[in-house]
Amino acid sequence: MSHRLIYPERAMHRMPVLKSTRQTKSFFTLAVYTALLSVMSAWACSNDAPVSVLRLGHGLDTRHPVHRALVEMAEDLEARSGGTLQMVIYPAEQLGNERESLELLQLGSLDLTKVSAAVLEGFVPAFVVTGVPYLFRDEAHRHAFFDHPVGEKLLREADPLRLHGLVYFDAGARSFYTRERLIPHPDGLANLRIRTQESPAAIALVRSLGAAATPIAWGELYTALQQGVVDGAENNPPSYLSSRHYETAPYFVLDEHTAVPDVLLVSGETWNQLTEQQQSWLTESARAAASLQRKLWRKASEAAMTALRNEGVEILVPDRGPFVDRLAVLRESYRQRPELRGWIDDISGVKP
Repeated sequence: MSHRLIYPERAMHRMPVLKSTRQTKSFFTLAVYTALLSVMSAWACSNDAPVSVLRLGHGLDTRHPVHRALVEMAEDLEARSGGTLQMVIYPAEQLGNERESLELLQLGSLDLTKVSAAVLEGFVPAFVVTGVPYLFRDEAHRHAFFDHPVGEKLLREADPLRLHGLVYFDAGARSFYTRERLIPHPDGLANLRIRTQESPAAIALVRSLGAAATPIAWGELYTALQQGVVDGAENNPPSYLSSRHYETAPYFVLDEHTAVPDVLLVSGETWNQLTEQQQSWLTESARAAASLQRKLWRKASEAAMTALRNEGVEILVPDRGPFVDRLAVLRESYRQRPELRGWIDDISGVKP
């Protein structure tokens, strides 16, 4: 594997920072970054630098539990490798959104990324199973799946696509929030325009509840809510809080219809260039980060609920029975698909 020059995250203020949403989504900007990193790599090789860098891009801000865990992962990886294998982190879509980051991984132009499994399903169809409504019974069940051979087997489904899954990060349970009123029953969603991720599973779920699914990029959602382009959205409490969506959609119904995890992946090209020892270091550092992230996530979720109440958000824990019943047909439709039936049964059978 060729050596590359690294700028550790603690020195990221020296790196150029993209200042607008339009810039972050521009492949021209990505090309500039790639060219810059290539120049750095050439300079490093000419000086026989003993360090290899792994570049990781993700879409979250630096306060998010995932980013904080990744910072710890970078430090752990450097320590395990004696400083010979390091990682630089580009948060907040500096190198592109989640779909773009996956494409860059496949091309070998980016080393690692964190994406929602809902976005990953557009590349690896088996991941649609993570969007089956009420698949995970509770936090203990989904954590058990993350560490179970079934979870590892699902990660390996990405390998033929030049995407090597390392670990899952907990992204909690997703619930609806709306602009004008609480939705205590699925009937209340009828004809509302609800933002979804660009995920067939997420779109099918919202439509099954009678709402109009409206895929919108995460970075554009605040404005869409503010201007009434959509009537609501769905996400977990920490993301609802950190995005400040409660300012324009202050009604939060904890129906917890799905618990789609995040996934940390490394480019297949990068993975194959690593030695077995480097692969081991990277895997162990990722697992340590995943364990830390779960603890950070639990604390963030509790703090988010307190903060949302303090901000005056109206929060309701509804009778989930009607939501479960309304989505029963959709769940069964997934079970009737031969390529998903086994996954659903295997995941349902995982015990904490």
